Order: sequence, then structure tokens, then C-alpha cells
Amino acid sequence: MKTTPFTNIHIALGAKMHEFAGYNMPIEYSGITDEHMTVRNAVGVFDVSHMGEFWVKGPNALAFLQKVTSNDVSALPMGKAQYACFPNGKGGIVDDLLVYHFEENKYLLVVNASNIEKDWNWCVSNNSEGAELENASDWMAQLAVQGPKATEMLQKLTSVDLSQIPYYGFTTGDFAGVDNVILSNTGYTGAGGFELYFYPEAGEKIWNALFSTGVEYGIKPIGLGARDSLRLEKGFTLYGNDIDDTTSPIEAGLGWITKFTDGKHFIDRPLLEKQKAEGVSRKLVRFELKERGIPRHGYEIVDESGTKIGEVTSGTMLPDSKKGIGMGYVATAYSKPGATIFIQIRAKNMEATVVK
Repeated sequence: MKTTPFTNIHIALGAKMHEFAGYNMPIEYSGITDEHMTVRNAVGVFDVSHMGEFWVKGPNALAFLQKVTSNDVSALPMGKAQYACFPNGKGGIVDDLLVYHFEENKYLLVVNASNIEKDWNWCVSNNSEGAELENASDWMAQLAVQGPKATEMLQKLTSVDLSQIPYYGFTTGDFAGVDNVILSNTGYTGAGGFELYFYPEAGEKIWNALFSTGVEYGIKPIGLGARDSLRLEKGFTLYGNDIDDTTSPIEAGLGWITKFTDGKHFIDRPLLEKQKAEGVSRKLVRFELKERGIPRHGYEIVDESGTKIGEVTSGTMLPDSKKGIGMGYVATAYSKPGATIFIQIRAKNMEATVVK
């Protein structure tokens, strides 16, 4: 298995480790419930160094990105990031990603760990524009510092005024005595905070600074288990569960990152434009169970008569309210907020409500 600059630290702290996307990653430390609530109420640190990073540079960088991504990169100002996906040429999604605009003709793509090789091959094979591509995944480490107290704590370690960085904004500056750290007001938890990108050799210094400064804020290391429950509580999609090569961005409710602006001729545009105009037969919804239960990936979603209308893609039980929540694709007629659906859990049809 591959390691991150923090793997030995995770092991020394007693984390429960497991393979994820080819990496030896921490799944939990103090327990998913405790870690989930730490991020909701204080500050937690996620090792996300397994994520992939590609540089896209040169005079043809924008033309290339306008073709391979669904969002309108021409509208992305320098110093801002944008959520997008790679349409796969068949109406599905290669991956979802963040696009960072660093300088004129210089962008950074941040892709999912499990898709690094697939995404890199996709970009290379579709680079008829001749953009300069560099796979920097092995030379970048990343920590996500998330929670309502994260920004106040992080401010003690940098001369950069973090209050001036808007949501989905970023800058490069000093952090914990390390130069050229990317400070990005993004995250996958809905709890606020920043994601930090830096060279792997600076990892231990940054980790130690965070945990020494964060003592008064109740800082804790957080594993991938709570990362999943937090993103699901927020309703964020997970590639491989809620979106994949068989789901279109229109079905997945990602029409807002699929821009049909003049002059943007991206992969799958005609097909996706048709779907947006004519509608789709299924849609991804968020739902809450009315009674105690845990919806799981793959469970059937049925109507009142027991007829299958869809399938659960992600599900969990919230640690504080003990409410079962999930996401899944259902026939479009059942996709409006307030609609009643039923999740088949252990041969029982449990009532759920579609929510925003």
C-alpha cells in the first residue's frame, strides 16, 4: 500500500487503519460518532494527501479545460476554485473535481484518490489542444482542517488574513513557518474551514504545529469514516456511490455545474443539453427515514405498493439525532421534496421523506 507523510503518525496514535484507493489510511481514531461531533462543534484534521493533483498550464490550458470539464472555466477568476465534473462521452461522469485558477494560463485540478490514474489517462487522451499537463499527485500533501473553530485556530499560524479569503477562494502564503502553502477555503464537511496543500517534506512540521496550537480548541485527528458521515449529512455526493460512469450530471442534480454557455463546446454537451430540456427518468434525492433504521448502499427504494422505484447510493445514521439519512436515485415522479418513499431494510419497507 502507498503511504502519506502522516501514515506513521496515524499508526502511532492508534488509528484503525485500512486500505483506501491504494493507500494505508486512517478510518477512525476515537470513534466515528466522537469524530463527527468534533468537526461539527470544534475542529478536526483530515489527512487527504491521497487526493490527486494535476497542473494544467500554457496558452491552451483554458481551451482544454472548457472541453473536458462541465463548468464554465472562463468565468473563474484568479484566486477562486470551481466545482466541476469530467463528462465521459457517454452521458456519465469520469470524476468530479475542483478547478483552481492560479495565474493566467495556470490551473490546478484536484481529483479523487481512487480515480487518479483514470483521470490522468482521460486528460492525456483528450488533450488535442496541447495544454501542458503535469501529474503532481506524488509531490503534494494535503490536510483538511474543518469545523467552526478551524479558521480562528489556523489564523494563529499564518500572516495571511484568512477572513479575506471567501468561500471557494484560495491564496498561497506562509503557514507554520512553511512557505508556499496553498490555503483554500473549501472542504467536504459543511462545517467550514480550510484545506492546506504543501510539499510532503513539510507535513510533519505542519501537523505538529496544528495539534500544538489546536489544544485549546479541542482539536482531534479525524478518519475517513467520519469524513463520509459528515459529507452525507451535508448532502455532498461521493464518486463511486452517488455518481459514476453510469450517472449523468443532470440526473445527479449537478445541472448547476453543467454550463451551456456560448462558445463552450464540452464533451457530452448535446446529450446533456437534451436531458436538461426534456427531463430525465430518474433523479438523485436526499431522504430521511421516519423510523429507526440505517439505509445502506444498494438497498432498494420502493413505492407504497412495494414496486421498486430506485436504489440507495449512500446511507448512514446521524450520530447526534440517530436519524437514518441517505441518498439514492428514484423515478423522477418521486423526486420532489416532501415525497414519500420506502427503503427496504431487512425485508421491511421503512417510510422515508425526500428532503432538500
